[in-house]
Amino acid sequence: MAIKNNYIRIEYLVFLCAVSAFGFVTENTYYLQIMTFIGINTLLGLGLNMLMGYTGQVSLGHAAFYGIGAYTTAILSGTYGINPWLSLVCAVAAAVFIAFIVGLPTLRLSGYYLAMGTLGFGMIVNIVIREWAAVTGGASGFVGIPVLEAGPLIFMSGANYYFLVWGIVFAAMIVCRRLLASRTGRALRAIHDGEKTAVAIGINTHLLKLEIFIFAAALGAVAGFLYAHFVLFISPESFGFMFSIKIVTMVVIGGMASVWGALLGATVLTLLPEVLHGFAEYEMIIFGTVLMVVMIFMPQGLTRGIMDMIRTAGRART
Repeated sequence: MAIKNNYIRIEYLVFLCAVSAFGFVTENTYYLQIMTFIGINTLLGLGLNMLMGYTGQVSLGHAAFYGIGAYTTAILSGTYGINPWLSLVCAVAAAVFIAFIVGLPTLRLSGYYLAMGTLGFGMIVNIVIREWAAVTGGASGFVGIPVLEAGPLIFMSGANYYFLVWGIVFAAMIVCRRLLASRTGRALRAIHDGEKTAVAIGINTHLLKLEIFIFAAALGAVAGFLYAHFVLFISPESFGFMFSIKIVTMVVIGGMASVWGALLGATVLTLLPEVLHGFAEYEMIIFGTVLMVVMIFMPQGLTRGIMDMIRTAGRART
């Protein structure tokens, strides 16, 4: 166990050093911007992976919490002039409250019924954002979001914002890892393996599922906050059904029940549109094809698949 813990510490230390080195060495604003988007998407993937990968609960409306976080901070800081850092607290509180209200009845469902319930929730949030034009800006979008500041530091697109985002991502990964290593993490895996069995051994499955649903919503709201103050303009299209599907695809491609899978999936699906910039009309077809190929040849996701390939190559060499 001690060896495993040391390995995990080294793993995260290498990751932290690599991210820091990239931020200090790279001066290209475009690369920093892409890496910032990867970090924001990783936060979304981490939350959904905790819910879907470890607990086995499918959500097709996760982009709704992303939108709630983004629009709450945009309205409070852009319209009412509230300090953005205070609006972050309000954004997370709003997402947590709504997750509690929605999750209380919805998480009593399972399988396809749960997926349809969360899908309906996501569609309702998107419709509210579109139709409440007097507050949200409607289909035209919301402008006037202020830049983040902390004393002399100004967080605009560049190294400062890059370090802010990846610092939060690193903290979220540590929290997820700690949670999974605890008694709660073992209970989550028990629910994933068999909810009836988990109930039989005394686990309050509904409460635990609700807590993880709220945790995922909070991470989604933080990601929405970071996105809004990064692009300084938001519109309903960024938080619709197709983006919820994209987050699910990130989790599945990267590898469910893997903290690193969220990072890998977010990296692949954020870079793919940039690589295929000239084929935007075929984006969904390409995403679907990539998903099919990964599911056929690496059903456990890229993280597990790559590790298996490395082990196989090592055995062959031996």
